[in-house]
Amino acid sequence: MSAPVLYESHSHTPLCKHAVGTPAEYAAVAESRGLKGIIITCHAPLPDGLGIDHRMAPEEFDRYVELVAATRAEFAGRVDVRLGLESDYFPGIEAWAEKLHARVPLHHVLGSVHMQVTHYKLRYFTGDFFAYQQLYFEHLAESAETGLFDTLAHPDLVKNEAPEAWDFKRIRPFIERALDRIARTGVAMEINTSGLNKALPEMNPGPLMLRMMRERNIPVVIGADAHRPTRVGDRYEEALTQLESAGYHHVSLFLDRQRQDIPIAVARASLRTAPQPATR
Repeated sequence: MSAPVLYESHSHTPLCKHAVGTPAEYAAVAESRGLKGIIITCHAPLPDGLGIDHRMAPEEFDRYVELVAATRAEFAGRVDVRLGLESDYFPGIEAWAEKLHARVPLHHVLGSVHMQVTHYKLRYFTGDFFAYQQLYFEHLAESAETGLFDTLAHPDLVKNEAPEAWDFKRIRPFIERALDRIARTGVAMEINTSGLNKALPEMNPGPLMLRMMRERNIPVVIGADAHRPTRVGDRYEEALTQLESAGYHHVSLFLDRQRQDIPIAVARASLRTAPQPATR
């Protein structure tokens, strides 16, 4: 095993109301997995009480920052704990997100289109799942074009909303157009290992879309989307193998909102034995 190089780039805290475990517990698992660090990216607040049942409230943001700072101090010299955010995108949220992201120095900002949540569905779902899938990829491309985000999280998440309505061949032209737009922005995309625990059990994105991303030279960040400590770094080895199969030679991560690229062979050699696969 070589020196640690990878980070958990997607993890949460109980402030989002659907995660368990303290940031210190997440950091301890990162250390045991042979990760160099962990970037806490809890669900960012939204205005007007939107989605308040599955994210921190605006008034809790300062507490979030303090919680991550305290964990960083506790693990100094052991695990590099950094502050990030998972920040939702939908049209009209740009000004709010820009101000929020500027409040404190962040290391990694994930952009997410959470089409499964109530406030998004009320705005955009008409009962036609294929139209909903098309809109999802339109919003995904728009999110990259805002310049607000470093990485687009779980970028085919919509397939899990109605797996029976997911027809990759049918939706592929819309994915292609979205990826063309994303590639022009330079924004990275995520391979999210938690997809293996969802209704359609494959990583987000699946292998075909991942190959399309490689054809466009879109950089990829690995994240486990950990909502409990045992999922930190979960199935990173499998994600690295999928990246190689798609034609990638490097995996990326963000610190100080600057992308770093790591050879996949170096990343794999740095990891310790994987824990048993854990649920979300």
